[in-house]
Amino acid sequence: MKLLIVDDEELTREGLIASLDWESLGVEQIFQADDGINALAIARLQKPDIILSDVRMPRMDGIQMVERLESILPDTSVIFMSGYSDKEYLKAAIKLKAVNYVEKPLNPLEIKEAVLEAAQRHEKNLRTRQSENLYSLEKASQLALLLTKPYKENEEEITDLADELSLRLMPGSSFTTYIVKLKTNDPDSTLLHDIRSDFTDYLTHYHLQVFYIQIHAVYHVFHIMGNNLPSPVALSAVESYLKDQFSQLGDFFIGRGDTVTGISKTYHSYTNAVVMLQSSFFFCPGTLLSSDSMEKSAPAPSAFELTESAVPSFKEALLNKDQDTCTQLLNSLYECYFENRIFLPNQVKDIYYKLFICINDSRQVLKLNYDLADGNTEESIIEHLEKCFTYQELHQMLVSKTELFFQNIHSYVPEDSTIFMIKDYISKNYANDALSIKEISDHVFLSASYVCTYFKSQTGQTLNQYLTEYRMEKAMQLLADARYQITDISSKVGYSNGNYFSKSFKKFTGLTPSKYREKMLG
Repeated sequence: MKLLIVDDEELTREGLIASLDWESLGVEQIFQADDGINALAIARLQKPDIILSDVRMPRMDGIQMVERLESILPDTSVIFMSGYSDKEYLKAAIKLKAVNYVEKPLNPLEIKEAVLEAAQRHEKNLRTRQSENLYSLEKASQLALLLTKPYKENEEEITDLADELSLRLMPGSSFTTYIVKLKTNDPDSTLLHDIRSDFTDYLTHYHLQVFYIQIHAVYHVFHIMGNNLPSPVALSAVESYLKDQFSQLGDFFIGRGDTVTGISKTYHSYTNAVVMLQSSFFFCPGTLLSSDSMEKSAPAPSAFELTESAVPSFKEALLNKDQDTCTQLLNSLYECYFENRIFLPNQVKDIYYKLFICINDSRQVLKLNYDLADGNTEESIIEHLEKCFTYQELHQMLVSKTELFFQNIHSYVPEDSTIFMIKDYISKNYANDALSIKEISDHVFLSASYVCTYFKSQTGQTLNQYLTEYRMEKAMQLLADARYQITDISSKVGYSNGNYFSKSFKKFTGLTPSKYREKMLG
């Protein structure tokens, strides 16, 4: 605990400090002030839990000081000291809810008892305050959630909650909704709590208050309320605060709804902020989007033409091994979509999905091999698309895959067509636990014994070794994703017997599937 001793006599202050074992009373820090004015400054800065104060002092007496402190430190306990038996002072002390009143000359035993009583009162006050704050926080969150829904459907509940929270709703009360979209769905909870708490305090400087709710893990909704329309300075301060604080939690976007008048229109501000965030995918992380910054202009006809022709043009250039045309096309797509306000994220993701498939199809036509670990299956492409927080990430991923495609072409050593057919067939059927050498040999119109001999002579490993290696590499890829159960992974890579899969995996990697997952996921 922190203790502040206020007395205009230095000997009295020093004597008090020396006369008691403060540490045994739970007091860890002691501050001193020689009058009420200095005490106020120290109290604002240090926030003492207990104040031991003289009543009569120059410039500002103890009663005046505590009257000022009530609004700043309502839970701080006060003990008055005085050499006077003035009943009026005593009444004032009781009115201010002083824990105790001790007379000078001071008796250390009385001081000790008074401090212990003050400590108990302080703890009780804090518990009461915390309970009240938790209750208010819960009600404020309920209100914040209801404000994300149509007002007419929830009017009665909203009105009741506003009454419980003692909101001063007036015809001119304004509401502005901000939605912060985080990349992570598991932010540091302590840091997030501090940001919210500090934000509430910060807004009081602008005579604003906030109602907060978290939605779908990554969306943090703040309804900002004021008695009047907020000034541009206030909104700018709000936005700077949100940007500075949420930057600690990783990449984010902010959508700002239009400022509305009246709580019944808050839903409009909220939906407006939601609309703003729909285009955030195409902007740099940390961008704040609002109606002011998102005025749409008519799209150039070439944008739609490019969208229509991108996929066939890209595939043709890939098959023609024309890297320059591919690069020019990708650059044109980036110029078209980056910071665009016309196309929706899903429209563009669908086009990019088709472009990724073009690379896969072209690899097959040109007989270029690739590993599943590189994320080239349709399933893994979709997963990558879902994980991209921004268009820039998505575009760079396609650029990298395209560059790798042409690197493979330049370093390409023609593979025997039979070996290519065998590997291609395995890549499409490895999940089938009944896949056999007989089935593979039938696919390439050769006998099983000849296929085994031929594959070993061309690749240096047996067909069974290759199939097992392929399945194990795919299993390692799936184990690195916590969404998949180990039993499901077993069947996904062609093992109907989970125990046999575990033995095969340990033989291949040296670790059991569960140990491998622990290592990968940290």
